[in-house]
Amino acid sequence: MGGFRDLDVYQESYRLAITIHKLTKTFPEQERYEIGSQLRRSAVSIPANIAEGYGRSEAEFRRFLWIALGSSNEVMVYLDMVSDLGYAEGGADLRDAYDILGKRLYRLIQNWKSHF
Repeated sequence: MGGFRDLDVYQESYRLAITIHKLTKTFPEQERYEIGSQLRRSAVSIPANIAEGYGRSEAEFRRFLWIALGSSNEVMVYLDMVSDLGYAEGGADLRDAYDILGKRLYRLIQNWKSHF
């Protein structure tokens, strides 16, 4: 089996984190440091936890995937907020993408078989 970069959920979460980072650059200045910072940290946490947990025991990897799933849910809350505040055009598309990512993370948690 390849490394964590070969996992579809890693690739998608990484791509989405880059999208979030670019989005937060468009926020009003104060919000870049307030909610923008929280949104970036949550988004980056997802691929980082997948990478950190990969290669560990099955139980540990699942624990890191649960953390990644929690971060995905957190991103959705922040996306709701920035959308409602009028800072994020296309926020609904991102929320949909994170909803799908969360479902994929959950399926991976349920189906992961250790190959180590």
